[in-house]
Amino acid sequence: MGRLVVVGSLNVDSVIAVQRHPAPGETVLGGDAQTFWGGKGANQAVAAARAARASRSSAPGSAAGVVFVGRVGADAPGRAYRERLAELGVDVAPLAETPGVPTGSAVIAVSAAGENTIIVSSGANARLGVDDLEALEQLTPDDVVVITLEVPLDVVTRASELAERAGARFVLNLSPVVDLPAEVVRRAEPVVVNEHEAVELAARYDGLTSVLVTRGSDGSEWNGVFVPSASGIDVVDTTGAGDAYCGTLAYALARGDGAEEAMRAATAAAADVVGRAGTQ
Repeated sequence: MGRLVVVGSLNVDSVIAVQRHPAPGETVLGGDAQTFWGGKGANQAVAAARAARASRSSAPGSAAGVVFVGRVGADAPGRAYRERLAELGVDVAPLAETPGVPTGSAVIAVSAAGENTIIVSSGANARLGVDDLEALEQLTPDDVVVITLEVPLDVVTRASELAERAGARFVLNLSPVVDLPAEVVRRAEPVVVNEHEAVELAARYDGLTSVLVTRGSDGSEWNGVFVPSASGIDVVDTTGAGDAYCGTLAYALARGDGAEEAMRAATAAAADVVGRAGTQ
């Protein structure tokens, strides 16, 4: 059993409910704005921390640790976010402050059908650098590193190199699909994408041997292993479902679960998130 090291972003989300999303140039009226914790990296770390608590409850001593590597602003939202993650059991020692730069933020419009559009202001997330990856210097072969694409690409590349050097598993949530060195993508075990991103992934990268595709209500598949989605869920807000899936999957792999078991845990976590408002 190893640790899960999450390298990623933290955002404070402002969520506004709308009947429908506006067309370009159009203004629509929305409901009252609500503030939630977000950012793909933090969403994944929170999902992993919840899975860790569940593991401790069901089998004391069976839980892997969760470590977060990222950057926040030296501001009130950044300090509050650090406290939140720590209270949930995440090791935030590698979470650095960036003076003079705000903590990342996002504006999310959620339609009556539960679909969302998102505008992200990266803030301190964009200042994460390879020098912030000291926690990855102590990786072991039992550890898992998970990373998304809301941080600079040189950080993604270096994280993959450090994981490979240590023999640790590297999980890449390639969202959105961008141009990375092919060797970085091939290091991932697995690359996690949704069904739309999978088309782009296939067009850009050849010879990938470990790809996990999530298809929303149609379940998920990883190298021939298929897990159906949860049934009977009243969808409130799809924001963060993919992050909950990926974070829980990576945690389960660090805990020692096999592919199907990890996917089932991830599916349950995603179903829980879509039934609630906010990304976490």
